[in-house]
Amino acid sequence: MSSGRGVALVVLVGCSIFSTWKVDAWRYGKQLAKLNASHQADLTAISNAAAAQVRQALERQQATQKALVELDANATTEKAHALAENEKLRADVAAGDRRLRIAGRCSTDSGNLPDTTCGVCLDDGRTVEFAGAAGRTLFDIRAGVIKDRAAMKGLQRYVREVCQ
Repeated sequence: MSSGRGVALVVLVGCSIFSTWKVDAWRYGKQLAKLNASHQADLTAISNAAAAQVRQALERQQATQKALVELDANATTEKAHALAENEKLRADVAAGDRRLRIAGRCSTDSGNLPDTTCGVCLDDGRTVEFAGAAGRTLFDIRAGVIKDRAAMKGLQRYVREVCQ
């Protein structure tokens, strides 16, 4: 009987160890399942946040591109209008419909002119009329100024409105 008892005791201890091991395995399995679910939830949250950031970045980029297109269109229109006006003035002067005059004063006190007496004083505020070639040159210069101003205004708008 003592050997039967020993065998029963060994079987009982074995069953106890096996059941304890099995219960621990189930508990660890549940913990692992919870950890895995938590990990998957974290990955989903991170993925959703990254997708939202990408969407926002794309929306900002598209808004910036749209603003650039609008700025460019406005600047191009303004420049074309100013250049067309300049060409119209040039054509009017060339056709004799208009004269190119610049009002000015030149004083003998400036030191730029010799102190001579003349019939017409240079300090009388009269206008100076330019000949055809000089007038065309002035309109060429004016066209360059228009282009430069348009470029500067475009850059300033770009910095003010796009590079915020």
